[in-house]
Amino acid sequence: MTSPSTDHRLTERPVLDVDHIHPAVRGYVANLHGDIVREVQAAVAAHPVVVVGMGMNPMPKRARKALDEAGVSYHYMEYGNYLNTWRRRNALKLWTGWPTFPMVFVRGVLVGGATDVEKLIASGELKTMLG
Repeated sequence: MTSPSTDHRLTERPVLDVDHIHPAVRGYVANLHGDIVREVQAAVAAHPVVVVGMGMNPMPKRARKALDEAGVSYHYMEYGNYLNTWRRRNALKLWTGWPTFPMVFVRGVLVGGATDVEKLIASGELKTMLG
C-alpha cells in the first residue's frame, strides 16, 4: 500500500479541462466565489496555521480546542453556518478537494480536519511541521 504522503498521484484529482467549458461561461466558472478562495489563500500565506470553519459545526471548535490545548496559535476564519453561505463555502471545497469543515492548513499545507489535527498533535508531527 502506498502512503498518501509519498504517492503524488493521489493529489491529482479530476478537474474539468478548460477546453470542455464553453467560452461563454469560462469567466463565470473561473471567478465564481473566487474572492473567498483568494481570502483563504492570503491567510494561508500569512499565517503558519489557519483553521477555516463555519458556525454551528462542532468540528471547527474541536480543532481549535486541540490547537489551544497544544499551545499552537492559529488564524481562524469562519464562513457562515448550516443555514447560509453554503454556496460560497463550496468554492473552498472545490479548490481544496477537502469535503468538510474545518479545513486546517499548516505552513501552507492542507492537513485535513479536526481529527487529522488531533493525530498530528498526538504524534508530534505538528510540532515538527511548525519547526
